[in-house]
Amino acid sequence: MNLDRLLRKHLKGLKPYQSARDEYTGREGIFLDANENPLGSATEEAFNRYPDPYQQEVKAALALVKLIREPYIFLGNGSDEAIDLLYRAFCEPGEDHVILLPPTYGMYKVSAQINGVDIREVSLAEDFQLDVEAIRARVSPMTKLIFICSPNNPTGNLMDREAIRQVIEMAPGLVVVDEAYADFAPDQSVLHWVREYPNLVVLQTFSKAWGLANLRLGMAFADPAIIQILNQIKPPYNVNGLTQRMALEALKNRKKMQQQVSDLLEEREKLQAGLSALPLVERVYPSDANFLLVKVPEPDRWYQELIDKRIIVRNRSRVHLCEGCLRITVGRPFENRMLLEVLAQLT
Repeated sequence: MNLDRLLRKHLKGLKPYQSARDEYTGREGIFLDANENPLGSATEEAFNRYPDPYQQEVKAALALVKLIREPYIFLGNGSDEAIDLLYRAFCEPGEDHVILLPPTYGMYKVSAQINGVDIREVSLAEDFQLDVEAIRARVSPMTKLIFICSPNNPTGNLMDREAIRQVIEMAPGLVVVDEAYADFAPDQSVLHWVREYPNLVVLQTFSKAWGLANLRLGMAFADPAIIQILNQIKPPYNVNGLTQRMALEALKNRKKMQQQVSDLLEEREKLQAGLSALPLVERVYPSDANFLLVKVPEPDRWYQELIDKRIIVRNRSRVHLCEGCLRITVGRPFENRMLLEVLAQLT
């Protein structure tokens, strides 16, 4: 892969902003370089010093969990930051385009629109899998990014690994595989393919299985040359110190995360069985994530009835291939029971 060909021309000579922590990376000393408040914070705990701009401790701990070297890791303010940075780094507005595969995560399209990047959409097949030949027909030398969500949001299914491989091998630009829900799926992550394919970027997150959605921490794994570009164009302190500290704590408690995943998968099976038993539920789609896509005859009515009972789900009935569907996150046991009880009354 010729990364220089993919990179936007005006970024090739970019000199990134040098923060105080770029110039001095030590932990000890009298810090008079960053114009911080030396007296502390207006809180009981001190937050007056800037955080590590490259999150080195978190990356070191994450590397042990993911079994991948630190130069392959980028951390951002949620996965959405990595998505936006990929557009800004590699897509020339008015010239390049991105291929999206609806139904899929909505931020790929929003970010393309914000960055003025043309969009080519290729529908998933009826079984929500990749239509490789249809993608091939839309690819051109100006295809800079192709986004694949696996497990897919909002459909919940893993994408066929061989199909993903075919897309990576045909793509003239980068292929971004978003694995936000991978911890809930069978072990079919393509994370370690980044060592094989220099045009592959894999996104993961601390928001779902790790339960840190409030702290906003996303991961991108890719060839070190790509990671270096993302680090050059990101804001200097994009991940705050509290988030870094909580991520380290979570990584030390991996067994708790795994137990929670196991519990949620057990609840998912119970919820799927309960929903399938309701007379008016037309279909509960198989899921490899922590949510279910459920087809019902009157989605707008059901959605509003649930809102009235203060049970909040997502109405996906106007999304391509998801007509008539609600997306329901697996909740705690009593929440799932209450959902089923309310839906049973509606039928």
